[in-house]
Amino acid sequence: MKPLLLCNWIGLVLFAVGIHPTLAGPLTRVPATTLAMPASPPSYNYTSVNALGSLTFLNPVAIASPPGETNRLFVVEKNGAIIVITNLAAPTRSVFMTISNRVISTVSNSGGSGEQGLLGLAFHPGYATNGFFYVFYTTTNETTVGGSNLRHDVLSRFTTNAADPNQALTNTELKLIRQRDEADNHNGGDLHFGPDGYLYVSLGDEGGGNDQYNNSQTITKDFFAGMLRLDVDKRPGSLNPNPHASIVTPTNYAVPPDNPLVHTSLGGDWNGVFNGTNVGSINLVRTEFWAVGLRNPWRFSFDRVTGHLYCGDVGQGTREEIDVIVRGGNYGWAYREGTFPGPKTGPPGFTHINPILDYDNNTEGVSVTGGVVYRGSRFTELHGAYIFADYGGTGRLWASRYNGTNASPRQLLLQDTGIAAFGLDPSNGDVLFADVNSGMIRRMVRSTATSPILPATLAATGAFTNLATLTPHAGIVPYDLNLPFWSDNAHKTRWFTVTNLNRTIGFNANGNWSFPTSSIWIKHFELELTNGVPESRKRLETRFIVRTTNSVYGATYRWGNSLTDATLVPDEGTNETFLIYGDSGILRTQVWHYPSRTECVICHTAEGGFALGFNTPQLNRDFDYDGTITNQIRALSDAGYFGTNVTGFHTLRSLVHPTNGAASLEYRARSYLAANCAQCHQPGGSAPGYWDARLYTPGPSAGIIEGELISSLGDTNNRVIVPGSISNSVLLTRIAKRGTGQMPPLATSLVDTKAVELIAAWITNDLPSHLTYAEWQVANFGSTNAPDSEPAEDADGDRALNYFEYLTATDPNAATNFWGITAQPAIDGVAILYPQIANRAFEIQSSTNLYESAWRPLDVPGNEPFLWITNRPGALHVPVTNVPATYFRARVFEP
Repeated sequence: MKPLLLCNWIGLVLFAVGIHPTLAGPLTRVPATTLAMPASPPSYNYTSVNALGSLTFLNPVAIASPPGETNRLFVVEKNGAIIVITNLAAPTRSVFMTISNRVISTVSNSGGSGEQGLLGLAFHPGYATNGFFYVFYTTTNETTVGGSNLRHDVLSRFTTNAADPNQALTNTELKLIRQRDEADNHNGGDLHFGPDGYLYVSLGDEGGGNDQYNNSQTITKDFFAGMLRLDVDKRPGSLNPNPHASIVTPTNYAVPPDNPLVHTSLGGDWNGVFNGTNVGSINLVRTEFWAVGLRNPWRFSFDRVTGHLYCGDVGQGTREEIDVIVRGGNYGWAYREGTFPGPKTGPPGFTHINPILDYDNNTEGVSVTGGVVYRGSRFTELHGAYIFADYGGTGRLWASRYNGTNASPRQLLLQDTGIAAFGLDPSNGDVLFADVNSGMIRRMVRSTATSPILPATLAATGAFTNLATLTPHAGIVPYDLNLPFWSDNAHKTRWFTVTNLNRTIGFNANGNWSFPTSSIWIKHFELELTNGVPESRKRLETRFIVRTTNSVYGATYRWGNSLTDATLVPDEGTNETFLIYGDSGILRTQVWHYPSRTECVICHTAEGGFALGFNTPQLNRDFDYDGTITNQIRALSDAGYFGTNVTGFHTLRSLVHPTNGAASLEYRARSYLAANCAQCHQPGGSAPGYWDARLYTPGPSAGIIEGELISSLGDTNNRVIVPGSISNSVLLTRIAKRGTGQMPPLATSLVDTKAVELIAAWITNDLPSHLTYAEWQVANFGSTNAPDSEPAEDADGDRALNYFEYLTATDPNAATNFWGITAQPAIDGVAILYPQIANRAFEIQSSTNLYESAWRPLDVPGNEPFLWITNRPGALHVPVTNVPATYFRARVFEP
């Protein structure tokens, strides 16, 4: 909710507010001419190698790993076997399960012919405890449709042997769907659990050609030509599916209540119209559908960071396409083929979603294989790229980046015919692909670097004149932050430069700054080997972040045992173990992680402003410039680093440290989240979820208190933060752990105990008494829709709007109970007096007339927007000169 201004103000015949004069600052901007960091990161060529030594497989068509595991890989063979590979460093093969006697499959020792067989494998999110996994295969099965011993598609659940994690129990099959299938092609059959914990299933149009079975735009018949979304856990609130001969009885799954074809009469939001026509009886609708209009979806995957669902859909004879599947999406087949008309004509009112990219299947390929988004640690240049391939023809393997709206042009990486499926190495995120012809699981690797080459040592970067003292070259400026990012107790020193004097930083008081190319940030890390003993500090690393034309890249230099130079860390990063004497002399082991270049760009996001911490609330503090102490932002502005002259320093926001006992618990907690989480947790950020960690987002809009989760972790009472409940506050759970699911997710192996204490105190000591505006309405008016209870109304006629009374904790039904601002003469000016309310920020504004556009915040000491932990008297001294009458008012806002 947008903060409201005080609607009643007191006019005073006073002198105008004094203006801070511009003075020469302690900084003089000079060019940084010594730095040797390239303007762009190295680029590479690629090839592939056998990922599993000499191991080969019989027509591999899927690659999977159980959630949270890092040292096992499962390979699906089309003939009905699932092979488990243990110890990926020295791969060992064994048969996890074989159901070859149940599977129809055409296999070949020299190539994968046909589209039948065991086609998909997915492990339940709770596999570590329940042992459940799901498969999709073709078989001769009996149903009431089509008679006996005819081809069927089967979706089943199996269970792993509790006594042997590398052995499944074939007698535990639990069938969910068994469906008559009249053709042997276009079976789909890929399976993945989404970030919401539901099972997604891809299905082709039943085969043949030109949608001969009329499934592509039908939602009242069978399970074909689309994507299903099933609740295999049958959670509370989920629905029974509509009756269908293919559904095993008793039903072994449920329909999520927010599936797009759940009718409004069942609690959904669908009105029964499909392709512009009312479908009639809703009892015939296949509510399992998540998306429709797919021809032959061959391999799909979720991006674990953004949650985007990417799917490769094989074309008929014109186009191959990559789709991003969304709730209720219709991807056009058979009225469309890629971005071209399809073999059938759509009815009036038909709408569809175009692929994010498509290509000609006569000149560029023959059959698309959907891929994966690379989030591994070794290939910085491919981080966030979707990597996919074409099965036949020249076997091209491409990369493309999708920004939520458009996909970048395809980048050819390598060529390898026979790519039938993609997967990820669970140990490091490497891209793996199954070559169905050779039977190999192959790994994409770099071959040669093209240009440029990074400096091999810290000395070669040209950043420091003296490495022993870390004295920077001219033009490289030190700075400090109000609240450093948590880095496992490391002590940090920082510098930056904009090397070209003709380029400037774009200042923003309430958002990210913009940085020109040639901007570079340097951060140095040291660790106390004995807690609290500065003399025990050991140099760890010095990092660089370099602003490029479109993004940033990072480079890390490790000191090792040297005090005179540091060496470049490999692309994939590395770890080092230290023995630390902690409190009371207790010896412990600490692992320090030197980040990969990929991890640098994971954190230094565009949404976070690329340079983490280089923004207004972090730099709005004093700094000692060789004996001259002044505000950092003022010093940078006076030196000409910004494109405009910055003013209003006393009105700028600041982050507060968790140890600042004068600040409210919420202000400290929100500051911590802004420093440690906002680079990912904000609209458009890389973290899936709904909450916004930015300091400038008002609490009611931030989605933190009682905020919804992507996954409830099995407890529907869980939220981002639940007032009064430690156990149900998932944000606290995740910052209090290390390992899978930790937050922040990278660059830390130790829990920030001070942050955990802070968030816990906020939850237990502060939030139980927190009132939302809706709760305040009920307390004061009886309901949220009572007369005169809206935020912009004035129930008691005291000229203070209801929302202002909510913010200042006054009674909206008593005109005699109001918040007031007064003024009185003072030496050389006027004193503005007002009560400051705990956990509220106040900003005094002035104007020489009462027009709204004329009001300006006062740039005087004491007018900083600080949220105190207790109520206190506020007093602001305003210098004046001989000019017309001046009015004053206060703006109040919540964190």
